[in-house]
Amino acid sequence: MTRRLAEVAKKVGVSEATVSRVLNGKPGVSDSTRAAVLTALDVLGYERPTQLRGERARLVGLVLPDLGNPIFPALAEVLGGALAQRGFTPVLCTRAAGGLSEADYVEMLLDQQVSGVVFAGGHYAEADAPHEHYHRLLGLRLPVVLVNAPSDAIGFPCVATDDAVAVEQAFSHLMSLGHHRIGLVLGPEDHVPSRRKLKAFTRAAKDAGLDIGPEAVERSLFSLEGGQAVATRLVRDGITGIICASDPLALGAIRAVRRLGMSVPQDVSVVGFDDSAFMNCTNPPLTTVRQPIEAVGRAAVTLLVSQIEGAAVTAEELLFEPELVVRGSTAPAKMRALAIAL
Repeated sequence: MTRRLAEVAKKVGVSEATVSRVLNGKPGVSDSTRAAVLTALDVLGYERPTQLRGERARLVGLVLPDLGNPIFPALAEVLGGALAQRGFTPVLCTRAAGGLSEADYVEMLLDQQVSGVVFAGGHYAEADAPHEHYHRLLGLRLPVVLVNAPSDAIGFPCVATDDAVAVEQAFSHLMSLGHHRIGLVLGPEDHVPSRRKLKAFTRAAKDAGLDIGPEAVERSLFSLEGGQAVATRLVRDGITGIICASDPLALGAIRAVRRLGMSVPQDVSVVGFDDSAFMNCTNPPLTTVRQPIEAVGRAAVTLLVSQIEGAAVTAEELLFEPELVVRGSTAPAKMRALAIAL
């Protein structure tokens, strides 16, 4: 007990006597200090006294996929900073192969009496994935916000980058450079953002009068290796411009071009999606569509805190417009490449 008091007091920056008053429900402690003590208990892994267990902690779960894609650590930083400014402590939960599942993390967060959860890149964006844990959170009325497009019938507030605009920007850029053999590398078939990108790609090709068939579209896991595998076939089939659904996929596409004895952008132009860290340092620097991570993350926190405070929030998905960042991985189509398309 003495050790617990000392650790919590040190964490909060108050005396052990103050911590003791909070734990025993005695007066003489401000609401903010009381909340800070309870949060410190949760963060340090101590069980709350029985009379205090019904109260929500000022903890917010951040459930993200493996942090191998640099866009997710960047998003976690924005979310964590915005939550801290509002007086909440983020609890980062990252999924990894062979590790805890999203459903496992939900149980853990519920045990910690979190005030809400932000999900990013989760199973909600996969139509065929298990969604029971989301429906459980709906039933508990726990504040939740999703980052990026959800599958149907998951009724949480959502903020997302506009996938259709992203593809339109990338497609128009390649067309302006004279590319008429344009391919698309997406995530798995049940991935909702990828479905949106495919729809926009098909519409853009039709509007441009290009006859682009299903053979111009490849699907992969979101990894460099996956991008390399599927881009190899696209390049062999004469594609001269490739739009990828993530920066790691785009880096894989660049590797595929090189392994075929060709070069980027002289022979094949490649466009990524995210503008994650260090994409301006690759060789060549990657042309990509930048997600407005700062705006998306702060909007997600605002929606979550509004729910926690009992305010009504919009049920409509908030879409944020991306920005095309032109660097060195795209260039005008060569005459030899143009001849392939004729």
